[in-house]
Amino acid sequence: MLLSTLIFLCLFVLYGVLISYYRRAWKAIPIYSPGKSGIPPLHTRISILVPARNEEANIGACLESLSRQSYTKELYEVIVIDDHSSDRTWEILNSAYFPGMIFRPIQLAGSGLERLAGSGSRKAYKKLAIEAGVRTATGDLIVTTDADCLFHPDWLKTLAAFYEETGAKCIAAPVRIGNPVPEPAPGKVPQLAAKHSFLSVFQTLDFITLQGITGASVYKKFHSMCNGANLAYEKTAFQEVEGFRDIDNIPSGDDMLLMHKIFMKYPEKVFFLKNKQATVSTRPETSWKAFFNQRIRWASKADSYDDKRIFRVLLSVYLLNLILLGLVLASFWDYWYLLLLLFLMVIKTTVEYPFVRSVASFFGQQKLMIYFPMMEPFHVLYTVGIGWLGKFGSYRWKERKNK
Repeated sequence: MLLSTLIFLCLFVLYGVLISYYRRAWKAIPIYSPGKSGIPPLHTRISILVPARNEEANIGACLESLSRQSYTKELYEVIVIDDHSSDRTWEILNSAYFPGMIFRPIQLAGSGLERLAGSGSRKAYKKLAIEAGVRTATGDLIVTTDADCLFHPDWLKTLAAFYEETGAKCIAAPVRIGNPVPEPAPGKVPQLAAKHSFLSVFQTLDFITLQGITGASVYKKFHSMCNGANLAYEKTAFQEVEGFRDIDNIPSGDDMLLMHKIFMKYPEKVFFLKNKQATVSTRPETSWKAFFNQRIRWASKADSYDDKRIFRVLLSVYLLNLILLGLVLASFWDYWYLLLLLFLMVIKTTVEYPFVRSVASFFGQQKLMIYFPMMEPFHVLYTVGIGWLGKFGSYRWKERKNK
């Protein structure tokens, strides 16, 4: 018992060191500012790719938000790739019109990429949609996002300024999760406000943590991490690493797996853009079933990472949470394990709280931190369950079943 206790304590000390490292790295990321004289004249041609499947409820607001970008209209195009939608998405795309904005809807069906989809249920349709968009794109900088996202008017301008200033090959930028609010007044930032249900708070805090780890790890080049809802990369870099070749049989990973390929070729040219105007707002999942399917999809690519650094981190975190769950079971036989469990949970919460609060403050969601301690036990169960199902289970995403 003493030996196991010492081992557990050592593991939690290492975990504390890891989280403290992420916290210091997140705080060290400079808030990007285009310069004292403001954003200089920009010239980068940008292609925004929006894969969409059955998004009739969201695509209109997404396009409207994109049409309000302050970036020069002649310098960006919006390409929405319809991925075999069975609702009115394609109809809406065909009837959409935004004066001055270059907008081109295309269909994945008949794009010539269907033969690359693989076989059975493991079809990486989102990768195929992005690849179809890249083939069509005329811009030098590819920016990917999702059909349920909204954007600050200076989103593209900030991305372009950062790209031209740094010469980046790949840029990960922040994503904020929340529920939709009414259309903002002219000049105001379109945002998605948080609805304080248990599900909303739980997934928002979880997402905030992931965003903090993303920023910290990319800034320190500790491992590759990003979110496809706000990701930019050079079209030439995409072509140089042969796009999704060798990862095109994996349904997920259109963001992180690609980012790592670019990182391996250009390790000094992959950046995280920490700027509120560069933040994309996305909708939360509205049911536990949809939330679990989303997270299982994310977890399913864990053993496909060529970046073994992140795999080791994920494995360590999983084992730590598995230990906590094991202590719950062991406490039925020995009261000592219950005391140890409570002690370790206090340590875990104490270590994580400052890091998550720092990230939440950046996103303007620090008020949610009042719920953080009570969410910790549920997060242990969630981490163990999702990790297991990501490896051995199946999930449904966009009405498709994957294993």
